[in-house]
Amino acid sequence: MNDPANPPGSSGPPPGLDANLAVALHALLAEQSVTRAAARLHTSPAAMSRTLARLRRVLQDPLLVRAGQSMVPTPRAQALREEAAAVVRSLGALLTPGTGVDPATLRTTFTVQAADLIGAALSPGLLELARREAPGVSLRFRAEDLEGGPALRDGRIDLEAGAIGHVDPETKVEELVTLRMAAAVRPGHPLAEKPLTPARLAAAEHVVVSRRGRFTGPLDAALAEQGLRRRVAVVLPSHLAALALSAGSDVVCLIPTALPGAAPSPLT
Repeated sequence: MNDPANPPGSSGPPPGLDANLAVALHALLAEQSVTRAAARLHTSPAAMSRTLARLRRVLQDPLLVRAGQSMVPTPRAQALREEAAAVVRSLGALLTPGTGVDPATLRTTFTVQAADLIGAALSPGLLELARREAPGVSLRFRAEDLEGGPALRDGRIDLEAGAIGHVDPETKVEELVTLRMAAAVRPGHPLAEKPLTPARLAAAEHVVVSRRGRFTGPLDAALAEQGLRRRVAVVLPSHLAALALSAGSDVVCLIPTALPGAAPSPLT
């Protein structure tokens, strides 16, 4: 007889299908007893008896019938025994927490978004870690062109390193290190001859690092609080380019100090 809730030719389970019924069916057919099935599933015999009645209506078969002091399965129930057990095993596997991923088995590429100076500092350690624990993994570093957007959520990048001011609800953030910014100048620069003061710093020419071409940053706000304003001679999109310019001229470049893994700088 056709199931009116799931007519021939339809796909998918019938509406309102309760996976608990499969678990109860497996217990009833395995124990062949309402009382023992109830104990197995930590419920009451009365509740299990109601579940058996529901299963009989759904499957249109008695499933278990009384034979003296015990209950025996019907031919339909016997035919369903292995299938019910397989369904319960599948449900158990589906709802069991994962055992994690073995990095050594990975064959993929991870994309990391970071400023060039941070990328240069992180890449040697990450490469060594990948060689040691995940030799099938490749790393792709890209500039901060997707900063402030949904790149992590969309899967265009896997990791973002930097000052994270935009966090989606599903994004996990972990603090790696707290950095301070320092004014870097070439050896022999006039600023290095005397103690540095806000006024002397503001009087010097500066190079600003901004991928968006901005002339101002946090330093300008700090100087403005003291009534000072610096002169920005040039804006460059990367720290490495700014460091190279400062190494061969008198412009001051702000760089993060004590960046783990960073190469020695020719500046002071």
